[in-house]
Amino acid sequence: MSDGPAGGARLAVRKTYKLYIGGAFPRSESGRSYVVTDHKGGFLANAAMASRKDARDAVSAARKAFAGWSGATAYNRGQVLYRVAELMEGRRTQFAAEVRAAEGLSAAKAEAAVDAAIDRWVWYAGWSDKVAQVAGSSNPVAGPYFNFSLPEPTGVVAVLAPPETSLLGFVSVVAPAIVTGNTVVAVASERFPLSAVTLSEVLATSDVPGGVVNVLTGRVTEIAPWLASHMDVNAIDLSGVSVSDPAQADDLAVTAAGNLKRVIRPPDTDWLATPNLDRLLAYLETKTVWHPAAP
Repeated sequence: MSDGPAGGARLAVRKTYKLYIGGAFPRSESGRSYVVTDHKGGFLANAAMASRKDARDAVSAARKAFAGWSGATAYNRGQVLYRVAELMEGRRTQFAAEVRAAEGLSAAKAEAAVDAAIDRWVWYAGWSDKVAQVAGSSNPVAGPYFNFSLPEPTGVVAVLAPPETSLLGFVSVVAPAIVTGNTVVAVASERFPLSAVTLSEVLATSDVPGGVVNVLTGRVTEIAPWLASHMDVNAIDLSGVSVSDPAQADDLAVTAAGNLKRVIRPPDTDWLATPNLDRLLAYLETKTVWHPAAP
């Protein structure tokens, strides 16, 4: 008996690309989707079009996950990020095929982009238990006291992923936010969202707790203003519009000022470049502790 249609070739099983919120994969509450095309304009898939209600749900999930994630040891968070790299390595071929189809890269360049994304998780994982030594200090003060400056996570971070890259840019803006204990609501590249959804499947099957990373797909112009104005979002990364649409970035920065939200507007364009600590430090606050010295 043939597994395919009588007298014809087997039909491929089409993948349904959903949102990733609170560790689950819901469809958009609006029921909407949009067509994602390859680099030649050919049909690739239908992706969920997130609404402002989906954005609110994602922020709620991120806030719920914050206490547990920020309370985990830095060493444990590093282990979790490294586990993501391990699982991505096992699906390297799939990621490379998706990147190549979306961006039109050669096989070698697509594989290089995937390798860089995997290595980025490892790079940030290595800093998880070291950044406190770089960002913190013991301060000399007058009087019988010890004075320490300690880095702490900002809270819930909204991230607009770069529009020109499907996977590497997404990883480059999400990993530095979560390694220090923040939780994230990430809006994937509107044009290249599929690799971000596939990465969500990796996150769901790794040790990343549900709600630590929430992934939305859809129109940035629709979702971003609601994240910028949301009173329970503590910081917003405008990488997705800072270069491609400076006017929109200005509008979002003004909107974010409504609750003194931290705004990150890095001028990154070369995502293959070696990362530095700027992004990691951007999502940290400094707490100063005074303690009486023993007589």
